[in-house]
Amino acid sequence: MLHGEMPCLPAKKREMHCYRCEWWFSGVSCGYATGEISWGLGSMSVQLYLSRRRQFEIALWILFLIALWLVQFTVVYLEHLGRETRFQPWEFLVWEGTSILVVGLLFPLILIWDRRFPLSKETLARNLVIHLLLTLPWSLLHVAAMVALRTAIYYLEGGSYNFGDWGSEFFYEYLKDFRTYGVLLGSVYLYRFFLHHLQNESQSESVQRSRDGRPADSIERPERLLIKKLGKEFLVNVQDIEWVEAAGNYVNLHLGDRIYPLRDTMAKLLGRLDPDTFVRVHRSYIVRLDSIAEIVPLESGDARICLKGGQQIPVSRRYRDLLRAQLKPV
Repeated sequence: MLHGEMPCLPAKKREMHCYRCEWWFSGVSCGYATGEISWGLGSMSVQLYLSRRRQFEIALWILFLIALWLVQFTVVYLEHLGRETRFQPWEFLVWEGTSILVVGLLFPLILIWDRRFPLSKETLARNLVIHLLLTLPWSLLHVAAMVALRTAIYYLEGGSYNFGDWGSEFFYEYLKDFRTYGVLLGSVYLYRFFLHHLQNESQSESVQRSRDGRPADSIERPERLLIKKLGKEFLVNVQDIEWVEAAGNYVNLHLGDRIYPLRDTMAKLLGRLDPDTFVRVHRSYIVRLDSIAEIVPLESGDARICLKGGQQIPVSRRYRDLLRAQLKPV
């Protein structure tokens, strides 16, 4: 056992602690339910949102930045309206636009740092201090890129851009960036709470439909898969698959000591498997739930699955919450 790891406990005798739900989560396994979101998204189905979550997140993020740009421009423009000023309206657009553009480009850096230093219950005090320190390099990158863009735009326009005294101006920008970093990081966790609610709603709906005798979805779920291997064709019983591993353009189906390559993607194969039997635990791994013997939480926030056959499968933080929901007793 590695230093800092918790001992293995039987999966069915413990409820694995969920640190958080990852922002860039594929949502494939949560898209089987067809319940309606009655709050926040109107009549949009849970299935639709979770299955296209990446597109919705990117679109909403872009719209938010554009709206913020226009609001900030309006505020600055109205502050100078009626005063004697040497600045033109387009300059206000450039100032606010370059700042917001760089914030948008640097936002993934916050996600990367949060993935490395999550604000979980066990690491909150230490990692919060680390995030406070990280606001400084984040602000330096923001100011440097912002000034570079403004200088280039002014140069193309035929003028020159003067940032002012770097000491006082950077201190002023850092105070704003400190607040922006905190708001963005807090928004990430607020969104994860919202997303966790959607996933639980989707899971509950799927279970309820199963109890009522209604099909959870209309996707064809084959009992056997036709596999071509070494010039021969094999029929593989889906219920015999213990775990699946991604391998380039193929997925390897593991049945005990036997391995069968199937030309397919993880997402497509998972869509054909029974969501009550199989769960994705990593971008490269799918496991059958009843083949799990033990689950080992790791200090990094990830986990490791010990299968009954002795194999060890990694579990990324991105999929821990989904695994927990699948193992949660109904």
